[in-house]
Amino acid sequence: MEKSHVFEWNNSAFQQKVLAWYDQNRRILPWRAKKNSKPSPYHVWLSEVMLQQTTVPAVKKYFERFTSLWPTIHDLANSPPDTVMQEWAGLGYYARARNLIKCAGIVSTDLNGKFPENEKDLKLLPGIGPYTAAAISSIAFGNNSVVVDGNVERIVSRVFKVDDPLPLAKKQIHALAKHFYEGITSKRAGDMPQALMDIGATVCTPKSPKCAICPMSDMCAVRQCSDNPDLYPRKLPKAKKPHREGKVYWLETEAKQILIEKRSDEQMLGWMFGFPGTSWDGVGNDFVAPDINWDMVGDVTHVFTHFSLKLEVLRGRMPIGKIKLNKNQYLIDITEVENIGFPSLFKKVLKLALPIRNKHPG
Repeated sequence: MEKSHVFEWNNSAFQQKVLAWYDQNRRILPWRAKKNSKPSPYHVWLSEVMLQQTTVPAVKKYFERFTSLWPTIHDLANSPPDTVMQEWAGLGYYARARNLIKCAGIVSTDLNGKFPENEKDLKLLPGIGPYTAAAISSIAFGNNSVVVDGNVERIVSRVFKVDDPLPLAKKQIHALAKHFYEGITSKRAGDMPQALMDIGATVCTPKSPKCAICPMSDMCAVRQCSDNPDLYPRKLPKAKKPHREGKVYWLETEAKQILIEKRSDEQMLGWMFGFPGTSWDGVGNDFVAPDINWDMVGDVTHVFTHFSLKLEVLRGRMPIGKIKLNKNQYLIDITEVENIGFPSLFKKVLKLALPIRNKHPG
């Protein structure tokens, strides 16, 4: 056993403690199968994709909406992509939605609606990486996969007192996590990762964990050494995010129509609707703003994973006959603009510009 642990490790004892806790304290989640019921691979896949870099509370309403609109993988695959993207609006990380649509099409058409059961074949599908493949294989099909999400990373780092910082310690943590799953029966293979996730979400939390009621406390090296669990997992200092700036245009016609555009697959927020502007993501060309009077409306700011952004919002007006639309641009009635499923960045633009437009329509 690794030197980081302070006592003899026992896989079976650990698993028994974790699963006994889970049997009494499991969370009720809309995508989770009821006790003694068979999981739905479609529900497991959909929830795992939505949960990538997104919290459980944020995902719940989206999952329920999606499964209400599209009860099966075939229903989702047969839905117009624009409709799916509109329903995804606000959940963020829109590459997930594009891959979701592609994956649904492949599973529905090429695989007769059935997901592969093993990690290797699952990873061949769009949007399914090592973690998601392991989670689906384990939770949906009862395979003994090593499932390591952020919750499991935190538990491993504390139970085994991993002093190397993330992300450098990822390989070590994944190797140690195998001890959590080794020897577990297929009947409980899917329960184990869900149990660890629930403990991580409710007991072994990032800050002020509830060590006194934790089922793992007597097997936790950080606890036994009286170290501060808040310090685990250790992390390298975050580098300051680069900052970008740009312009976005609210262009209106005398017929009370607004110019919007559908962003390309290559752009950030691809396949989503937005307002034309400069190429703040470094992809595509700047919108060539017509030579008219533009009024400064204000600024909107937004933080992406890798950079922060400030956009200057400009408002202008011109006759409809002088607006030349490209294939991805549309004029929509001002009364419909609030019904468009804009991503959060462009919702901020709408929230800033629309009240000013309504106050000064001319």
